[in-house]
Amino acid sequence: MEQRKLGSQGLSVSAMGLGCMGMTYAYGTANESEAIATIHRALELGVNFLDTAEVYGPYTNERLVGRALQGRREGVVVATKFGFRFGDDGVHGVNGTPENVRRVAHESLERLGIDTIDLYYQHRRDPAVPIEETIGAMKELVREGKVRFLGLSEVSAETLRRANAVHPISALQSEYSLWERQVEKNILPAVRELGIGFVPYSPLGRGFLTGTINVNALGDNDARKNHPRFSAENAEKNQRIVDVVRRVAQECSATPAQVALAWVLSRGSDVVPIPGTKRVRYLEENIGALEIQLTPEQLSALERLHQQTRGERYTPEMMKLVER
Repeated sequence: MEQRKLGSQGLSVSAMGLGCMGMTYAYGTANESEAIATIHRALELGVNFLDTAEVYGPYTNERLVGRALQGRREGVVVATKFGFRFGDDGVHGVNGTPENVRRVAHESLERLGIDTIDLYYQHRRDPAVPIEETIGAMKELVREGKVRFLGLSEVSAETLRRANAVHPISALQSEYSLWERQVEKNILPAVRELGIGFVPYSPLGRGFLTGTINVNALGDNDARKNHPRFSAENAEKNQRIVDVVRRVAQECSATPAQVALAWVLSRGSDVVPIPGTKRVRYLEENIGALEIQLTPEQLSALERLHQQTRGERYTPEMMKLVER
């Protein structure tokens, strides 16, 4: 599989990664054996970039990835994240203190069953802690060999520049897709100015862009029920986006998911999307996007779809954690 570079410090990964979150968290029930089979199939097909986080579960996702990697660690780039504060009833805000940076890293290493985290992200910035202090603690983990490369998620261009001045940042992870392109205004230019790789999460719009989501059938334990774009009113309007994607897919003899991913992949050689799935068949479908070359006419048809998006991507409380 094609390899793409993230940053200037030597991190190279497959052109498409695998988001593991949904295997244990956020999108309803999951089957562990099928999830592990999906990770194994990804590795067989050349996908060597796995994305997880402490908060997914919490903790259960890292453990699952760790079980899947037993005897298969060589050549795999494992990315995980820290940054939330937990209480007995779930997430209670963010925590970017140096103490938390170190504690979570060591706990993540144990859950994953590995000696080094390849890419360690701050999941969300803590406004109460200067980014220089957080990155300074992450930098120490690099010096100790516990972490190889550093990343940030959903931060502004200003935060990115301040962080990169303390230690080179290899990757920025933010939401990016045909229906979400806010990063293009200020953040992507800063990423490229600084030579940082870009890792889009939810490149399929949390499944909406595949054209297979019935918002009225989402289970009570599916986090998308609380996302404004998945409300009945907004989903009906957002269906117009899917209609165009489906039409382009028919022209390409592809699926809407493959077209949506091919568009993200076309945005630059420094872009590595991490579509999530917990099923082998969808994994294989997603990887097929790497073979699709969209024509100028098709790219033009897709270019302005984001202007039709209705609804914010998170609840107001969650959006407070996203820098723009």
